[in-house]
Amino acid sequence: MSDGPAEPCTCSALRRATRALTASYDAALKPVGLRVTQFALLRYLDRLGPIPVSRLAAEAALERTTMGRNLDPLKRRGLVAITPSAEDPRARIVSLTDAGREAIVAATPYWRAAQARINARVDPATVSAVAEALIAAS
Repeated sequence: MSDGPAEPCTCSALRRATRALTASYDAALKPVGLRVTQFALLRYLDRLGPIPVSRLAAEAALERTTMGRNLDPLKRRGLVAITPSAEDPRARIVSLTDAGREAIVAATPYWRAAQARINARVDPATVSAVAEALIAAS
């Protein structure tokens, strides 16, 4: 039995918002056959260069096994290459291919359009402030 009105769950509200946001970016990127998570990984690789899978996972705040699952379709499409490390054959190095660079170029206008639509509805400074506050609280 409840003592009063139910308090809204911040976690549930943010998860719903995140799903809606992801769906919006995914829909925008559909013409180029990428999901926003894939586009983000390609951009990380473009910025960081060849990198161990485990470090890319850390950069993207993903578990290593999740990163592997996210890289598989990109590898199948030839957008990334995964090779053994010269220093440690157990480690795998992921790098962006020319096709991956072309995919970034093709997807960027769609991503920018989605970004503009979202930013018109939600102030980017507010998003940054919420993200920083939540990260600091964890």
